[in-house]
Amino acid sequence: MSNKRKKATKTSQEHSVSWFWPFAAAIEMEEEGLRLFQDNLKFLAEAEEITAPPRPEWASRNRVLLDLDSMRLRDFRRADKSDGPGPVLVDAPYAGHDSSIADYAKGQSLVETLLDSGLKQVVVTDWKSADDHMKDFDIDKYLAEINVAVDDLGGSVHLVGLCQGGWMCAMYAARFPGKVRSLVLAGAPVDTDAGDGSIKKMAHSLPMSFYEEMVEAGGGRMLGKFMLAGWKNMHPDEQYLDKYIDLYEHIEDKCYVKRTERFERWYENPIDLPGRYYLQAIKDLFKENRLAKGRFVALGRKLNLKDIWVPLYLLAGDGDDITTKEQVFGAEGLVGTPRDQVVKKLAPGGHVGLFMGSHTLADVWPEIGHWIRQQDGRSRRAGSGND
Repeated sequence: MSNKRKKATKTSQEHSVSWFWPFAAAIEMEEEGLRLFQDNLKFLAEAEEITAPPRPEWASRNRVLLDLDSMRLRDFRRADKSDGPGPVLVDAPYAGHDSSIADYAKGQSLVETLLDSGLKQVVVTDWKSADDHMKDFDIDKYLAEINVAVDDLGGSVHLVGLCQGGWMCAMYAARFPGKVRSLVLAGAPVDTDAGDGSIKKMAHSLPMSFYEEMVEAGGGRMLGKFMLAGWKNMHPDEQYLDKYIDLYEHIEDKCYVKRTERFERWYENPIDLPGRYYLQAIKDLFKENRLAKGRFVALGRKLNLKDIWVPLYLLAGDGDDITTKEQVFGAEGLVGTPRDQVVKKLAPGGHVGLFMGSHTLADVWPEIGHWIRQQDGRSRRAGSGND
C-alpha cells in the first residue's frame, strides 16, 4: 500500500473513531454506566427541546368565529349540545403568553371542564401577538373588539376573565352592564394597590421611564422575550437551575418529560404586546390604580365599578405571588353586586395553576360551571318576569 493511501486510510479511521468514540466507550461500560450514558444523551436532547420548543397548540377542537385585528374568537361549542346556558366568553390572559392556557391539554383544559359542567357554548379570546401595525393599539381597541365579539354572540354573555383578562372583563362589565349576565374573575388584579405582591412592588419601584425604554427598544412594542426574562428573574433558581435538575432526575419518566415539554411550549414562546396598551396598563392600572378608584376612562366614558350589578365569582390562589388574593377579593367592595350574590373562593396553588392546575380544574372550575348555569337560569326567569 502506498504511503499516500496509508495516510488517507489512517485519517479516515481517526475521523471514524472520533465520531464513534462515545458509543465505543459506552460498550465498555457496565450496565449502570451505559444507562447513565443514555440518560445523559436524553437529557441533552430534552434540555434543548424545552429551551427552544415549538409553539403551543389548542388541545380541543374549535373553529374561528371571528378574525379581528387583535384576536381570533375561538368557538368550542360541542355538536351534541343543543340546549344549555347562553354563551360563555373566556377572556384569556393578555400578558405575554399564548391564550391556549385556557385549553392547555386533553384532560387538563379549563374549556373542556366548563363544557363538561353542562355549558353549551364556550368561546375564548385568542389574542394575537402584536406586530408593527398593532403597536399603537390601546385598551379601548381591545374593549371595542370584545364588544364586537359579544354582539356577534347575541349581545349578552357570561364573562370569565383570567389574569389580565380579568380587569379587561371588569372594565367591559362596567362600560356595558346590560350585556353581561354574570362575571367570573380568576387571578384578576382589580384593586392593584391591595396586598403586597411582586407585580405591585415592581410597578411602584421602577420609574415609568424604565418601561418606556423597553417599549422603545422593542420598536414600539413590549416584546415577549423582555417580559419572559422579567418573569424568570422573579424566581431565578427555579427558571435557570432547578427545572434542569428536575428534568435530569426524571429523564426516564416519560409522563414527566411529556408534561415538561408541554408546559415549556407554552412558557418559552411569549407573545408581544402593543407598546401603547402596555404602557397604559402600567401607568393607569398598576401605578395609579385608576380602575379601582373610578378614574379610568374607557370608550369615552369614566368607568364606575358600582355599575357592575351582576352575580360575581372571585377566584384567587393562596400561593399566587403574581396577583395576590387581596387584589382579586378587593373587587367585592368596589362593585355594585349585592354581597349575597358574590362568591369568593381561595384555591390552593399559584397563579398559572388557577387556569390549568389539575386540582383546580377538578375541584373548582366544575363548581364555577354549575354556578354560571344557575345564574343563567335566574337571569332568564327575571327577564321573562319583566315582559
